[in-house]
Amino acid sequence: MKAMELVRLALSRLGSSRLRAALTMLGVIIGVASVVSLVAVGQGATSGITKQLQGLGTNLLTVNPGATTTGFTRGAAGSASTLTIADAQAIGGLDGVAAVEPETSTSQFVVAGTQNTTTTIVGTTGAYTTVRNFNVWQGSTLNGAAVDATLNEAVLGATTADDLGLGASSIGSTIKIGGLPFRVVGILQAKGSTGPTSQDDQILVPYTTVEDHFVPGKTVRSIGISVASAGQIDTVKGEITTLLETRHGIAAGGTNDFTIADQSQLLTTVSSVSDLLTVLLAGIASISLLVGGIGIMNIMLVSVRERTREIGIRKAIGARGRDILAQFLVEALVLSLLGGLIGIAIGVGASYLIGQLAGWGFVFNPITPLVAVLFSLLVGIVFGVWPARQAARLDPIVALRYE
Repeated sequence: MKAMELVRLALSRLGSSRLRAALTMLGVIIGVASVVSLVAVGQGATSGITKQLQGLGTNLLTVNPGATTTGFTRGAAGSASTLTIADAQAIGGLDGVAAVEPETSTSQFVVAGTQNTTTTIVGTTGAYTTVRNFNVWQGSTLNGAAVDATLNEAVLGATTADDLGLGASSIGSTIKIGGLPFRVVGILQAKGSTGPTSQDDQILVPYTTVEDHFVPGKTVRSIGISVASAGQIDTVKGEITTLLETRHGIAAGGTNDFTIADQSQLLTTVSSVSDLLTVLLAGIASISLLVGGIGIMNIMLVSVRERTREIGIRKAIGARGRDILAQFLVEALVLSLLGGLIGIAIGVGASYLIGQLAGWGFVFNPITPLVAVLFSLLVGIVFGVWPARQAARLDPIVALRYE
């Protein structure tokens, strides 16, 4: 019997019992839709996190101080005060370093007219926007003259500007930070959040001003470095390590009082974890496909029992066992294929909706639905073979006498 004839017979048979066919396909539909949507969620989350990490800076290296040790107790990483402004200036002189910005921070109460908020005050230089990959929406960023002269100038993050009710016309206006007047010289373009932390809820001021009024001393919280090219990151990282070991008097093989975070390593780690999560989600969703396959096998066994007399008549007029086998197997495949296609449509729609709600957009990998369809066909074959073989092995005499 030709393949097209088998498909036509299968569709005709399924069409005669639409409700049963729909209920049988439901398991496959749910399984495929789950696989497609959950894999899309995993890939979308990976894409969103990667974009946020890339938005932290261009070819970024971050030098953080080491941990304090009191007696036998070691503090958290970054709890020591081992980095200075002089360290940042020395790093700026290395080959391959495009820009360097020291950071020190504090939390302060900020007032603008009748509006107020509490936000992070970052003491830094004009290189902050370059290293951290920020664009200035209005006004300008900090300049060298403001840092050298310890001026009370401020560049607002987008969220902070909104909280204070400040817009484009507010450039040049005065706000109070910790009770001190500061002139607004710029507002940054919004970038969004990274986890629970918003990159837009902050105010940039000269680090010299922070030292004078809020955080005395010459130590810094971290040093951000923008490397000229991605190919130089490892080289520059090694040069920074050597430079700081020399400046801090650390002997060869000793324990460094600083750490260097490499953005590319973080991206690799996040990507590997997200890939593992995606595979795990797909594996969990695949269980429902197996349940759908069991449903197909069950309904095909019922169909064989109901059509025993029909099978006997077909065999009596010359149908071979393999013809009967092919007919029932094609019916199982058509059920699983139709369920798979409907499941893909639902899964893609769910992926789009989740992507829009989560904010990472629509992430679609055409390989995912292709694999889902192939897997649904495999389910149809695996769970359709047994009922098909039972139908093919029926004795025509016994089948004709079946009531």
